[in-house]
Amino acid sequence: MKRLWPVSLALFALVVTGCDEGGGGEGSSASAPAISAPAIVDGGLRESQPEEADRKEVVTGYLEMDAGDPVATGRRVMTVVEEAGGRVDSLTEQPEASSVLTVRVPADRLDEGVDEIRTLGRVTSLSTTRDDVTMQYTDLEARVGALRASVDRLRALLESSADVEALIAAETALAERQAELDSLEAQRRQLGDRIELSTLTVDITTDRLPSEQDSFWDGLVAGWNSLWAALGAAVVGIGAALPWVAFLFVCAGVLYLVIRLITRRGRSSGTTGTPDTERTDSDA
Repeated sequence: MKRLWPVSLALFALVVTGCDEGGGGEGSSASAPAISAPAIVDGGLRESQPEEADRKEVVTGYLEMDAGDPVATGRRVMTVVEEAGGRVDSLTEQPEASSVLTVRVPADRLDEGVDEIRTLGRVTSLSTTRDDVTMQYTDLEARVGALRASVDRLRALLESSADVEALIAAETALAERQAELDSLEAQRRQLGDRIELSTLTVDITTDRLPSEQDSFWDGLVAGWNSLWAALGAAVVGIGAALPWVAFLFVCAGVLYLVIRLITRRGRSSGTTGTPDTERTDSDA
């Protein structure tokens, strides 16, 4: 009995340990659905949220508006864009006629910027286009990563290799891979800039219509302005013509003097020839 007692304790310990392990397995298997069930239920949301967050879009817009002073309104648009953290890529101004701006606005503040620009005049047209470039951007990132790894491997090979032919081949391959890597990185930066900053073209024209100038006062002002414009143009024309008039006057004076000299010589030769003729007749 004394010999069986330790054996019985060992068997009892094995049984208890097996039960604990079985219970732990059942508990873990039972708890697994409790943990994974929300992942299965919310799986669609959890997958869609990262996709929405990682989605890359290039947004372009075109806004037409009327304003009393297009140039001043265009300057205010520039202020709005700069305050939003954007920049102005191009600006074309025609005083009292139009102002056309191409601006870059942060994508997350585009709607806010457009709403603020709309308050500066009367909007006649607004359109926006969103291009999904997620696949293009992801492909560029993958290619850049692969090329960067290849460049690193080639550089490590250059440092460790002692074979001249292998070194030459590795340098040639490294130059090609590095050039391709630089090109892809430039494309990625350009695409990233287009994603980060949306492009908005703002076309501002004057809101004065011909029908608004049909009053007597408008006609008087327009006539007065046209009179001053005509007088100014006439003065400019006279100033431009004066040098030519002086030149023609000098040429006419020189021509007149030449003609007078020729005429005097003809008269003088005629008068000197008349007495000789008379003497000849008298001698005869």
